[in-house]
Formats: sequence, C-alpha cells, structure tokens
Amino acid sequence: MTVHFIGAGPGDPELITVKGLKCLQQAPVVIYAGSLVPEAIVAQARPEAELHDSARLTLDEIVALCTEAHERGLDVARLHSGDPALYGAIGEQMRRLEALNIPYEVIPGVNAFSACAAHLRRELTLAGVSQTVILTRYAGKTPMPAGESLAELARHRATLAIHLAVNRIHKVVADLVPHYGPECPVAVVHRVGWPDAGHVSGTLENIVERVREQGYKRTALILVGEVLDPAEFADSHLYRADQAHIFRPRHGGRRRGR
Repeated sequence: MTVHFIGAGPGDPELITVKGLKCLQQAPVVIYAGSLVPEAIVAQARPEAELHDSARLTLDEIVALCTEAHERGLDVARLHSGDPALYGAIGEQMRRLEALNIPYEVIPGVNAFSACAAHLRRELTLAGVSQTVILTRYAGKTPMPAGESLAELARHRATLAIHLAVNRIHKVVADLVPHYGPECPVAVVHRVGWPDAGHVSGTLENIVERVREQGYKRTALILVGEVLDPAEFADSHLYRADQAHIFRPRHGGRRRGR
C-alpha cells in the first residue's frame, strides 16, 4: 500500500503526467482538492474508487483516510493542483505518514509558473536578460521568513513568479518599483490552464489598474521581469555551430531501423 501525492497540473486535464494519470486510474481510494483539481481529471478514477474531496476535510481527517486505507491494504491517489512541491501543503501530510510508518511517494506535476510562461509564449530565462527565476509569494496568513520579503528578493532583479498575491497587487508594486523601476514589464495570468483563462500585461506603473479592471482577485500568478518584453537578447549558445559537437549527437540523434 502506498499514498501517491500526485501533481494534477494547473487546470488543463491533459497536463497531468502519464505516471500520475496511470496511478490515479489504478488507485482504489482518491483524495482530491475539489476546488482546484478539474472534474475531468477526477473522472479518470476507476468507477468503483472511493472519492473524497479534501476541500471539506481537515488535516487530521485526511490522515485518518490514509490510515484507514493503509489498514485495508489500499493505495491512495492524493491529487493536488499544480506541482505539490510548491505551496502544496504536503509537508505536514508526509510528516504524519512517516510517523505512522505509512509508505508514500510524490509524483511531480506541471507548475502554474511554467504553464503561465507557455500561455504568454515567453521564455523566463533569456541570455543577457535574466538567468534566474525566483518563485515566491506575498506574506499573508503564512508569514515570510527573515530575508525572504518581496522587497529583499527584488534586489536581485531576477524574473519573479509571485503566487497568492493578486489581491495585494498594489502592495506588490510598491515593493518592486524601487528595484525594477516603473517601466518593468508585468503579466498577471488568471486561471491558467482552465477554459476561462486570461491575462493582462503592462508595467509596474499601470498593472494595478489593469488587474482591477479585469476583476482578478484570486487564482492568478504575477510574473515580473524584462524577459516578458525584452528590448533585445542574445542567442543561446546551445545551437551555435561551434557547439554542435557538445550538445547534439553526431548523427542527428535518430536511429534508423534495420
């Protein structure tokens, strides 16, 4: 018996991994985040599977379901949105399972920040512009540790992916402008991967007004950095002719059948 923490992706039911989908389809017990995981993914569970919406459960109740399944020898598919390693609240669940000697594994998923980059058709690391992406959030009910405030992270001027902060967009801008400047490009992507996904783009100077015009208050990611609208950037070394012998197979990487 194993509890499988599965990243279900950001909303598009086709963005779950093959491994995660196979695990879900085989598990006799499924615990899923009902407000965040698409119904189309949950519908992939076997017809006789026991389904539990964790949006209505406490941590103790979730662990109790896993314990009961363990005692019955039944695998559990624990579905989380995005990738469970980031703001997935799996740390406390794994800690409880370890204390109870219940086996578990983690199956990664597509994170919201990468799905947002795809939605915007942007690369978050460009030569000569930014080679660093900082994934963070704005302090709310969960405080930020010392040295991790948004203003402190902004000093690096790296590409920023700010989770759980759209309802505080005005405070985000106030923290970033002194380091990035008012003309720095910003994009706010709303419900990425879902049928009603959308986004607004602008600069730190005008993004607050544009977000409020759209009415985005939750389930949105803020991306900040020159990579969103670069004046220019250098080509990567990856495909330079003088690097071909390092990065690419000599014979094109394709084997012909005999």
